Amino acid sequence: MDKPPVLISEQAIQKRVAELAEQVSSDYANKGDIVLIGVLKGSFIFLADLSRKLTIPRTIEFIAVSSYGSSSTSSGAVRLVMDVRGNIENRHVLIIEDIVDTGRTLNYLIGILESHRPASIRTCTLLHKAEAAEVDVDIDYIGFGIGDEWVVGYGLDFAERDRTLPYIGTITPDD
Repeated sequence: MDKPPVLISEQAIQKRVAELAEQVSSDYANKGDIVLIGVLKGSFIFLADLSRKLTIPRTIEFIAVSSYGSSSTSSGAVRLVMDVRGNIENRHVLIIEDIVDTGRTLNYLIGILESHRPASIRTCTLLHKAEAAEVDVDIDYIGFGIGDEWVVGYGLDFAERDRTLPYIGTITPDD
């Protein structure tokens, strides 16, 4: 199978992740231990790289949701697959997403996490498809804005393929 064409290079990703880590570290300086909540499965590589570059105390939790299944189009319905396991009450939370397109998933996650009564919730995504937005949701940290193309690599997949590419590539999914 051919490798997908590069949309965002490995070098550009690593440079931007370092910039995001510097900004997050600055914004959360002197706030104590923050909780990074990675949205599985797509955010795991971004979360790992970002967390290693942070200069502030942090812990890591995961949450899992589903809206795509094995299709290339979202069902529009988001469901919780796995909630956070640790206590996040009165703690500063930073949700780490791989991609925000319609905004439905992130909006749903914020609602779920608010029920745990954290001190604050902020959001960080590697990729943002602003033109695909259907729900108005605040994103505090954005790695890259992209168009409405299907992307894989650096944690993102299509039907579990191409997730471990070190770059972001584009594909044309075949439903």
